[in-house]
Amino acid sequence: MSRLFTSESVTEGHPDKIADSISDAVLDALIAQDPTSRVAVETLITTGLVVVAGEVTTEAYANVGQIVRDRITSIGYRSSKVGFDGASCGVSVAIGAQSPDIAQGVDHAIESRSGSVDAFAQQGAGDQGLMFGYACNETPSLMPLPIEIAHRMAEELASVRKREALDYLRPDGKTQVTVRYDEHGRPEGIDTVLVSTQHDPGVDLDTQIRPDIERLVITPVLERLGFDGHDPRIIVNPTGKFVIGGPMGDAGLTGRKIIVDTYGGMARHGGGAFSGKDPSKVDRSAAYALRWVAKNVVAAGLADRAEAQVAYAIGKAEPVGFYIDTFGTGKVPESQIEEAVLEVFDLRPAAIIHDLDLLRPIYSEFTVYGHFGREVPNATWERTDRADRLAAAVKG
Repeated sequence: MSRLFTSESVTEGHPDKIADSISDAVLDALIAQDPTSRVAVETLITTGLVVVAGEVTTEAYANVGQIVRDRITSIGYRSSKVGFDGASCGVSVAIGAQSPDIAQGVDHAIESRSGSVDAFAQQGAGDQGLMFGYACNETPSLMPLPIEIAHRMAEELASVRKREALDYLRPDGKTQVTVRYDEHGRPEGIDTVLVSTQHDPGVDLDTQIRPDIERLVITPVLERLGFDGHDPRIIVNPTGKFVIGGPMGDAGLTGRKIIVDTYGGMARHGGGAFSGKDPSKVDRSAAYALRWVAKNVVAAGLADRAEAQVAYAIGKAEPVGFYIDTFGTGKVPESQIEEAVLEVFDLRPAAIIHDLDLLRPIYSEFTVYGHFGREVPNATWERTDRADRLAAAVKG
């Protein structure tokens, strides 16, 4: 019996993603000058106004107002005609210093205060919390198929707009992909593809938008991924009209697309967002590390699907909890995989930052179209460089 699973993605012009992009652009600007910057920046964007707030401790300087305007105009909001003008919008900045109570726990972990001289024991977690990482063998990138297709579809929609192949497109857009799975949990095919794209007024849905999106976005992406571009049910702009979009259509907030950012709902989520946070925040760095862990577990052939969870206490370097779930696909007992992971990977925050080289201005590259599954040099958490060591550790 077939089952259906659905994931969605959004373009960089979606209001929540504009907010994420601004937060990460501010983060990158600070880390580029001072890699040890502590940053927690949130953004609100609505009609004609951007508010940037948060806590920062740094030796760097960033012209936040200019960063906001540059980011918005680079996305494509350059005129009130499209609903937002990055050059003339209001920008309000309310950024203060990080709490010294938090800083003392990050700078001097419980372990270091207890006498440990290990370099990676000096830095405590920036907050309590739980994070998840996931991988599966449905795609070459070891990502779930629905979110993989949804991201590539959203990316292609933005590309078509930017290269002006369809000059009536505007920046806001969303994609959604429903995949059929067999009774064993293996993908059988694509059931439904939904694309909603902002557009200029006066463009006909039936004679222009729908056939153009199918021809230039949906079919090419599906065929590149090995699927029949004409097989699934295709839905384009089902409301009939999508002229008002971006921040004029909906207010945007940092951290409201956490499922889009991760695994499209296929895996659990600890609730912490990524954008605007430096890697001392385990919401971000530990989630990246657990993707690295899960991907290496699957790459090592230890399971077809793997989900890892880690938990931290604020101010403590060592995790307070860790587990692996292989959903019945493990080739060896999960307890053996857990032991091997903890032998091969160091999940203390300072070790994660060191091993993944996270004190770099790389974060804007991953704000849209997924933080995971991107085979690019800066995505150090996508490496499968410890698969052999994991396999050897399991064998003992």
